[in-house]
Amino acid sequence: MNVIECAFCKGKGKDPFELLSKLATCQVCGGTGKVEVKEPAIKCAFCKGTGVYPHDGRVTCTVCNGKGMVTVIGETEGCPKCKGSGQEIESGLPCIKCGGKGVILKK
Repeated sequence: MNVIECAFCKGKGKDPFELLSKLATCQVCGGTGKVEVKEPAIKCAFCKGTGVYPHDGRVTCTVCNGKGMVTVIGETEGCPKCKGSGQEIESGLPCIKCGGKGVILKK
C-alpha cells in the first residue's frame, strides 16, 4: 500500500464542493487528506487523476472512487476501444473494455 494525497479534496480534508457545509469533511479521505492505494497504481484515465467524475464536477469518480489513482496488476497496453481515454466515445461513461482505467492487460 502507498499513501498519497487525496485527489478529490487535494489533500485539504474538507469537502471541496461544500455540499453539506463549509466544515464537512471529505467523503473520500475522511478528513485526513490522505488515501491508501494498492501498488502498482496509475493515474485514473477516466477522471485524469482529479478524483472528480468528469461530467458532474461535484461527484467522486466511479472508477477510482475519488483517489485519482487505480491499481493495475500485470503488464498493460493502451485500451483499443477507448484509445486510453477511459471513456466510451458515444456516451462518455467509463469504457466497458478497460473499466475506465485506459489500459488492459497484455495477453
